[in-house]
Amino acid sequence: MEADLSGFNIDAPRWDQCTFLGRVKHFFNVTDPRTVLVPERELDWAKVMVEKSRMGTVPPGTRVEQLLYAKKLYDSAFHPDTGDKMNVIGRMSFQVPGGMIITGFMLQFYRTIPAVVFWQWVNQSFNALVNYTNRNAASPTSVRQMAVSYVTATTAAVATAVGMNTLTKRAPPLVGRWVPFAAVAAANCVNIPMMRQQELIQGICVKDRNHNEIGHSRRAAAIGITQVVISRITMAAPGMILLPVIMERLEKLHCMKRIQVLHAPLQVLLSGCFLIFMVPVACGLFPQKCELPVSYLEPELQDAIKAKYGEPVPYVYFNKGL
Repeated sequence: MEADLSGFNIDAPRWDQCTFLGRVKHFFNVTDPRTVLVPERELDWAKVMVEKSRMGTVPPGTRVEQLLYAKKLYDSAFHPDTGDKMNVIGRMSFQVPGGMIITGFMLQFYRTIPAVVFWQWVNQSFNALVNYTNRNAASPTSVRQMAVSYVTATTAAVATAVGMNTLTKRAPPLVGRWVPFAAVAAANCVNIPMMRQQELIQGICVKDRNHNEIGHSRRAAAIGITQVVISRITMAAPGMILLPVIMERLEKLHCMKRIQVLHAPLQVLLSGCFLIFMVPVACGLFPQKCELPVSYLEPELQDAIKAKYGEPVPYVYFNKGL
């Protein structure tokens, strides 16, 4: 017996996006690292199924489970604004495999300046690609802006790491292990706003509840970017703060002293254990589709909205990006 799909809305979230728990469940689904291994033809199938569902032309015999799976793949691999397929490394579903390797090695090789510089450079290169991939695509970013943001963030991360390494040489060993997190947090505060500076200059696209574009708001952009910065720092914090404490104690064990070659792989594995939970939790801190009172917008945009609608519009909506 075929399922009745007449009332099925593929864009309706499976979980309540107004609640933190609902958003976490959604991002557990979307950031599932297993989707990185899905072949291209299956991703293309998912996009076709999502588009057909939106048009109400789903092939006979299609089950709800198939559409939900297609939407999971679509959300994991295609940009929410443009519908274009995102590069694999920049997808949020790649945060666990990519982040665990980089974080593990940053925490392991923190003692020498060359190692600090190299792994901070690798991390910022990864972050720059992720930030660009998950930007609000309605605000284009030039190659020059990307280059400036990349160089600035990398410089901030390396300067913070090298500077703090120098200052903490006489501090307890655990303090030195926390230096990579300080560098990552400082770089996130630079990298994300710089990569998305066009939104801060020209404003981010805001829409009414019927998805009609109203205008561009710099205040909305500032809110969205601030939330993304907080989410990214939160994503890294537990692993980069607690893992050094765990490794500090483990490395004192006799068995661990005998197998030092396994210290780096162990840190990579433990970093993955943290990230597999923290990626969806951090992404779920704030709604991806933000709601903002019209009264908070720029006065000229408020006037434009009143002139267009002729009646009070309580809220506008925008995609803050990830």
